[in-house]
Amino acid sequence: MKPIKALVFDLYGTLYDVHSVAGACGERFPGRGLEISILWRQKQLEYTWLRTLMGDYVPFEKATDDALDFVASHLKLSLTTAAHKDLCDAYLRLQPYPGVEATLTSLRERGLPLAILSNGSSFSIGSVVKNSGLDHLFDHLISVESTKVFKPHDAVYRLAENALGWSRDEILFVSSNGWDACGARHFGYQVCWVNRNGNTLDVLGQKPDFAVTDLRELPDLVGNAVMS
Repeated sequence: MKPIKALVFDLYGTLYDVHSVAGACGERFPGRGLEISILWRQKQLEYTWLRTLMGDYVPFEKATDDALDFVASHLKLSLTTAAHKDLCDAYLRLQPYPGVEATLTSLRERGLPLAILSNGSSFSIGSVVKNSGLDHLFDHLISVESTKVFKPHDAVYRLAENALGWSRDEILFVSSNGWDACGARHFGYQVCWVNRNGNTLDVLGQKPDFAVTDLRELPDLVGNAVMS
């Protein structure tokens, strides 16, 4: 295993809590915030995969909008145009998980370039990172836009390899999404799966090189297990 020269992070669900929108959902529909958020996220992901398979790319914001339309219809929620926009805008203000800033700062202090590789558009990624005040910690914010496909397509993972200038086996890809961790490992990255909730890894013929339960474990992992 080669020493790690750079790190690439997934954004949604890895650095930022997608269910931080549950509060906004609950304000509109008391007692149903998390229910709405969970189904919304599920359909959002499904639509990115299906759009890729169909060869019918739309920006991530559109997939998010469409997923919310499905949720409103499926759960029989009365959702005005203004409320729909407000909830989708909440995805631009996602909250980072505890310890994210300290973890990223520690990694940067080790001289490691840091990047985000996300299904989000450049606008969405930039908005989320800037709104959280963490934009100064990243060397690259990389969107799938130029590929017109979504993760876990190889073309997406190649974007980070090209941007960072290191070979894929010298890059550590970090994701809390099991399917994303498998996709990145298939591409050839070293991979760390952030398994916060004790989930079962998807059976896709790939296994991450490392697994942690909290991002705050990452600096020690990189220092002790990878760089040695």
